[in-house]
Amino acid sequence: MKISVLTLFPEMFTGVFHNSILKQAQEKGLVQYDVINFREYTKDKHNRVDDYPYGGGGGMVLTPQPIFDAVQATREHLEAGSYSSPRVVLLCPQGERYSQKKAEELAKEEHIILICGHYEGYDERIRQHLVTDEISIGDYVLTGGEIGAMVIADSVTRLLPGALGNETSSITDSYSTGLLEYPHYTRPAKFLDYEVPEVLLSGHHQRIDQWRRQQSLQRTFERRPDLLEQMKLTQEDEIFLKQLRENQDNS
Repeated sequence: MKISVLTLFPEMFTGVFHNSILKQAQEKGLVQYDVINFREYTKDKHNRVDDYPYGGGGGMVLTPQPIFDAVQATREHLEAGSYSSPRVVLLCPQGERYSQKKAEELAKEEHIILICGHYEGYDERIRQHLVTDEISIGDYVLTGGEIGAMVIADSVTRLLPGALGNETSSITDSYSTGLLEYPHYTRPAKFLDYEVPEVLLSGHHQRIDQWRRQQSLQRTFERRPDLLEQMKLTQEDEIFLKQLRENQDNS
C-alpha cells in the first residue's frame, strides 16, 4: 500500500512514520509513506497557497491550484508503476465521522492520498471535483488536518496483513467486532490483593471465550450502548443483555 500525505507541515510526520508499528510495516515492505509539501506546487510568485474568501469574512482559504497539481503529480508518478487509481481523502470537520469500518474499507486500497487543510477551509472546488472521501475524526476543532491524517494512517496500516506480530490482534481490537474489547490481565496473578478472575486461570477455553464475550457485551452496554443497535446478536447475547438491563432497572 502507498499512503501519500499532502501537508504544509511535513516535519510533523517524521516521528509518527518512523516509530512502532508504522516503522515496522515500512521495513517489511507492506506500506510506503510519501509526505508532500503542497506549497512546492504553487504557481504564486510569493509561494502563497491561501487567499481571502470571495464575499468577505474572516480567515484565509486554501486555493485549489497547488492541491490539484500535487494530487495530479502523485497520481502520474504512481500510474507509471502498478498502482490503481487512488482514494483522495479530504480531512475536514464536515466529513464522514471516522470509524473502524471506514479504516477496514481504506485498508483494501492500493493507494490513499490524505489532504491536510489549514486556515479557514478549502476552496469548494477541491471538495467537489478532486476528492473521493471527506473524513472527520471527531466533533471538535483542530489546527489542521495533520493529526487526523496520522490517525487514518495508523489505523489503516495496522490492518495490513503482516503488520502486527499477532495476526489476531486487529480482529479482537475494540470496534473490530462491533463491541468494546474485554479486559486483559497478565502476571502476577495477584497484585496488591487484586486478583485475576479465576476463569482466566482455569485453562477452560470455552468458558474463557464465554467470559470474554460477556465482558465485551457488558462494557459496550455500559459505555457505548449505541454500538449494540448495529450488532447482530446471538440468542445467548440477548439473554445476557436482558439480565444487564434488569439489573440496571433494579439498582
